[in-house]
Amino acid sequence: MVKGLYTSATGMINEQRRVDVLANNLANSSTTGFKAEGATSEAFYDVLAYKLKDTSEPGIARRLGAMNLGVKIGETYTDYSEGSFVTTNNDYDLALSGKGFFAVEFKSKETGETSTKYTRAGDFIVNKDGELVNKNGDHVLDVNNEHIILDPLVQPSMGVDGTIYQNGNAVATIQVQDFEDYNYLKKYGETYFETVEGATPIESEALVYNGMLEASNVQTVKEMVNLINFQRAYDTNQKMIQAHNETLDIAVNNLGRLS
Repeated sequence: MVKGLYTSATGMINEQRRVDVLANNLANSSTTGFKAEGATSEAFYDVLAYKLKDTSEPGIARRLGAMNLGVKIGETYTDYSEGSFVTTNNDYDLALSGKGFFAVEFKSKETGETSTKYTRAGDFIVNKDGELVNKNGDHVLDVNNEHIILDPLVQPSMGVDGTIYQNGNAVATIQVQDFEDYNYLKKYGETYFETVEGATPIESEALVYNGMLEASNVQTVKEMVNLINFQRAYDTNQKMIQAHNETLDIAVNNLGRLS
């Protein structure tokens, strides 16, 4: 009977976690290059099905493991699908069509250390020193992992391969990097990604378009529908706790009373 309280409580925790992820998606529905996230949970029958097919343990009867006190909270995953393009007509606003990421030199404000991050947010500007940077001031890298220096007084043109031209001359080529398996990418902040051990870089086939930005891939209507479903699931678990509490009250105060 008490186990039911824990089952309902873990269900509420799981739904709260999913709402937190959803709320972050909605908050970034207008953030350039943002990739939506989702939270998974693992049902008992899925675990049972995998275990029954497991032939690594001898014998007919196989243990299903320790008894769990509720929902197994899964992992948070990232939806890497491409967002829609928004036309801005700004020379240094760039969007990627296809799989790949811009490479950015990120400098930690706490330690001062620099590292390479990857992003789909192409809202770049040229600073006072003629360096191509993003809105955070982090430098955009070229194919040689160097800073891109431009003449701020000369209007640029852009090739779909990421080459920047000024006065008819190729000045630099923006680095566009792709990876074999996105499971080896970890989100950093809202629009940055960083590699973890095992990440394998591959050549990107993405095309670069200037005067455009890739919008967030968050589907607002879908997220609102999910919010209703999560809230209903949360309320159901809450009612189950109340039902268990009433049953325990009867058991303790009535059935357990000595006559």
